[in-house]
Amino acid sequence: MTEKKKIAAATMVMASATSLSRVAGLIRDVVVARLFGAGMMTDAFFMAFTIPNLLRRFFGEGSLTAAFVPTFSEVFHQRGEKEAQQLANRCVSLLLLIMLVVVSLGVLLSPWIVQGIGYGFGQIEGKLQLTNQLNRIMFPYIGLVSVLALLTGILNVRGHFFVPSLSPLFLNLAMILSALTMGHLFEQPIYALAVGVLLGGIVQLLMQFPVLCRYRIRLRLDFNFRGDPHLRKIMTLMLPGIAGVAIYQINVIVTRLLASFLPEGSVSYLYYGQRLFEFPQGIFIVALAQAALPMMSRQVAEDDHVGLSQSLTFAMTLITLFTLPAIVGLIICAKPIYSLFFLGGEFDLVALENTAMALICYAPGLIFVGYSRIAAQTFYALKDTRTPVHVSFWTLLVNLILGLVLMQFYGFVGLAIALTVASMFNALMLLVLLQRRVGSFFQKALYVPILKVIPACLLMALAVSYLLNTVDWLQDGLLLNKSLVLSAAVVVGALIYLGCCYLFKVDEIRQGWQLLRGRCRD
Repeated sequence: MTEKKKIAAATMVMASATSLSRVAGLIRDVVVARLFGAGMMTDAFFMAFTIPNLLRRFFGEGSLTAAFVPTFSEVFHQRGEKEAQQLANRCVSLLLLIMLVVVSLGVLLSPWIVQGIGYGFGQIEGKLQLTNQLNRIMFPYIGLVSVLALLTGILNVRGHFFVPSLSPLFLNLAMILSALTMGHLFEQPIYALAVGVLLGGIVQLLMQFPVLCRYRIRLRLDFNFRGDPHLRKIMTLMLPGIAGVAIYQINVIVTRLLASFLPEGSVSYLYYGQRLFEFPQGIFIVALAQAALPMMSRQVAEDDHVGLSQSLTFAMTLITLFTLPAIVGLIICAKPIYSLFFLGGEFDLVALENTAMALICYAPGLIFVGYSRIAAQTFYALKDTRTPVHVSFWTLLVNLILGLVLMQFYGFVGLAIALTVASMFNALMLLVLLQRRVGSFFQKALYVPILKVIPACLLMALAVSYLLNTVDWLQDGLLLNKSLVLSAAVVVGALIYLGCCYLFKVDEIRQGWQLLRGRCRD
């Protein structure tokens, strides 16, 4: 199987598993919105969940994965399974020690951490205290999920993607079940949601071990860190990577900190909007980037620069083909989606309008997030974790300055716009610097498919808009009519887009279809 097909096949596997998790995530958000609405309790929970969730990306999915996967891939393919097993044991052992310290400090220093990122909550009595208590319950999640990220990297290098991609499904299920069944056990039912996060993290981690055993990976504690050159290389790569991920996560924290000074519900509007924005991002962009990193790392290890450039062009083409229709769909369907799934209970028309507006402002950033993710993974494959650090620093300044200015005029909408513009800036800077490093990848193979799908997106938008205008989405109820119309709009839009791509002979779409039908061979 060629490298293009390996990337596409791995992406399809991961996207299939991730789509299940994202559907469960949507159901989770619907449950939370219906039970708790968009107010003090949800603001406190989303702000508290920000801290362990961002640290998860900080230590686990971000810098650690970026440093570990290329090095582990090199050891496994060049030195064999035995040395790779030894490296995995030492990495897990070191990570457990680090996470023990991080979690302990996080719980101990929680009041000051919460006040630092949610300072504006102090204007409302009891809001900071609630955020602090929720944060302490959920903080151990960072330790569980950081180890999970390391195990995911091991399995990805071994060619297994499905179970790690499926694990977030169980986090969402745990949160849903806890919110529905345990709320009555607490004075404030939102605590049940925090307990669900912790239970979900435990389940996510445990479900990886049967797969590890299938690949004969039996992890043992090994604290013999001294003198291991591969472990030292991972730490060397990880240190600047930590700075880069930290700056990016500070971006998110800055947005929520600024939102804490806005009227109550602003944090929740941005959270609900970003969650739906992350739906296509998690299904395809994250899956593609995670699938591409081990293969790009191997191409770098084999000094195959031509193959690396081709893989990069192909990955960016796929990002474009899947994110452009997703952007159009999110903008047109924002209000209908929130009307169908969220409207009712504690989630009123004001929350519907504001959340839909947040999503519309986030949507255009989807393609830039995709480009940034692929470009950053390419730098990581090249064992260059410093360049994304420098770009992230300037991105932080762009987001902060724009956020401070725009929130004065547009409130939470201004913060969403600022983050989208910052994402565009980040992507363009990374791509320019990457082209200097690996040569031109803006080739005909990238331009031609983009030109072909633009008319497909326009036709899709016209058809979907026409169908959606047949229902009053601001009216409560009408669930059957709303479901039928929205489903018809999605199906018709997808068929028009895929049909146009087929007629215009967009080969990447055709390859994906062949892979789904199992007909793609070398």
